Amino acid sequence: MRYIPHTEADRAFMLNAIGVESVDELFDSVPLDLQLRRALEIPEGLGEADLVDHMQQLADQNRVGTRIPSFLGAGVYRHHVPTAISQLLLRGEIYTAYTPYQPEISQGTLQIMFEFQTMVSELLAMDVVNASLYDGATAMAEAALMGLRLARKKAPVVAVSGALHPEYRAVTRLYVESGGSQVEELPYTSAGVTDLVAAEAALAAGASALVVGYPTFFGTLDDLARVRELCDAHGAIMVVVFQEALSFGLLTPPGAFGADIVAGEGQSLGVAPSFGGPHLGLFACKEEHIRQMPGRIAGQTIDVDGRRGFVLTMATREQHIRRERATSNICTNQGLMATAATMYMTLLGPDGLGRVSRACHLRARQLADAVTALDGFDPWFDGPVFHELVVRTPRPAQEIVDALADRGIAAGVPLGQYDAAMDHALLLTATELTSTGDIEALVAALAAI
Repeated sequence: MRYIPHTEADRAFMLNAIGVESVDELFDSVPLDLQLRRALEIPEGLGEADLVDHMQQLADQNRVGTRIPSFLGAGVYRHHVPTAISQLLLRGEIYTAYTPYQPEISQGTLQIMFEFQTMVSELLAMDVVNASLYDGATAMAEAALMGLRLARKKAPVVAVSGALHPEYRAVTRLYVESGGSQVEELPYTSAGVTDLVAAEAALAAGASALVVGYPTFFGTLDDLARVRELCDAHGAIMVVVFQEALSFGLLTPPGAFGADIVAGEGQSLGVAPSFGGPHLGLFACKEEHIRQMPGRIAGQTIDVDGRRGFVLTMATREQHIRRERATSNICTNQGLMATAATMYMTLLGPDGLGRVSRACHLRARQLADAVTALDGFDPWFDGPVFHELVVRTPRPAQEIVDALADRGIAAGVPLGQYDAAMDHALLLTATELTSTGDIEALVAALAAI
């Protein structure tokens, strides 16, 4: 898109229309000592060819994850995205179609949302799925708020596992505490899973909901069957949070354990890492809780002529209902990202999702065996994982990551940035794109330093 500036004649015409002499008059309410009275310190403009060349030089300074051995994860994952997805997303009727307020002109958008909800429902084994939220962190926060609404007679406290993503927990604390409720953070065990003894104590004291991870931030798996038992015993809402949607191509889905609410990140379903976003939040619940679900839901119906049609069935948000009755102030859903996820799940199908998930898990096992065979590198936690694992390092993990970055390897996520007690902990991730050569390069570099 070209930038076409206003001419002096354009400016004069507009100023005359609104009855002022100059642009400066528009800023009369700003004290002069706060106004910048000099030209901006920016370079001279460039011609189009020169500008494109300059932007390419800047882009070339990035170390793109797909071009180097990468073991990064922690909620953003490098998976293969079929080329068909990016090409289809660029179609005008998909790329520009946005808010489906008018069903008569939004049938395509509404049908995609409906298909998205259906496939995610099958993936998670849950009754109802909304049309997506912003990302995994805000989805977890909305799940905690929903848990509080569903258990109004209990204490305004949500018990949250300390084994969940630190940034997800921070966002959730902000949402919950801003509304006058409390978050009680639970410790995790030496196996890297939620301490269910502490969880039971919190529930016995009256906590409204218990939020656990599956998989957790450390790649470990909480005992959802036991979590369901605890929630039933104390009349609490069971919330399951995940960072890696592809894990459910291999793991028993959370709905099979009776989760009341499931929330997490859907980026791995056909959405590129993109330096951290945009991604999409997935959100599901039991049908009996649908009236308290945030966001919006597309539904299928039949018109007066008997033809199948799609409508915005429910939108319990501020734009549509009285503010005091709204379940959330979320403005929209991640329509384009949800469309990408729908395409991805359609192209791969259940068998394809299962194959990708198994490949991720097998690569993670290969990675774990290779790294922990080195002197000084040991598993931090015991127990099964999906495709992420934490290893203990012989020197601070941040130093190792920095040293390997100089060698062109993204060596994982040092966990000391979140918890000083884990200064020697390194979170490693393997996906179906992790090759044997990548693992060999990592091991050789670790041995060399």
